[in-house]
Amino acid sequence: MVDVALSNRRTIYSLVYVGLALALMIFHLLPVSVGFGWPGPDLLVAITFAWVLRRPRSVPVVLVAAVFLFADILFMRPPGLWAALMVLSVEFLRLRERNMRERQFPVEWASMAVTLLLAVVAYRIILLVALIEPPALALTFVQYVMTVLCYPLVILASRYLFGITKMTPNDTDAMGRPR
Repeated sequence: MVDVALSNRRTIYSLVYVGLALALMIFHLLPVSVGFGWPGPDLLVAITFAWVLRRPRSVPVVLVAAVFLFADILFMRPPGLWAALMVLSVEFLRLRERNMRERQFPVEWASMAVTLLLAVVAYRIILLVALIEPPALALTFVQYVMTVLCYPLVILASRYLFGITKMTPNDTDAMGRPR
């Protein structure tokens, strides 16, 4: 039997995720200088990873693909490349979510950092193979470090603003899968 409240909560989380993604994209396009010319964290990636590791069913893979494909087009990146890497990264993390439930936060943080590093390296390699000039390595590195460092803040904001917490045994079925 389908739990209507659980289904409604997933739908609300998905809508909030899309709303946050659109707000971040619009803010990114605004001609506002926040830093010293350094790239800020990729909050869209941090939010996506946090929500997938905390509530994997709240952010379906189709939604992640659509959001990142739209971001690729909006930010004039090679269409679908970063979206495909994010889909692979999200699915990799989603498969490990069950193990992350029982681990402490530093393990989750390290998993997110390694997964993002692999995605960034793969992105740069694919761009080089396709003979497309990638962004400057220093800027890419700074954005990666900023994204990893802001991850705990994203977790705190997700928890206290949106109620995204780690899954508990009550949130799973008999096989340990998310309901």
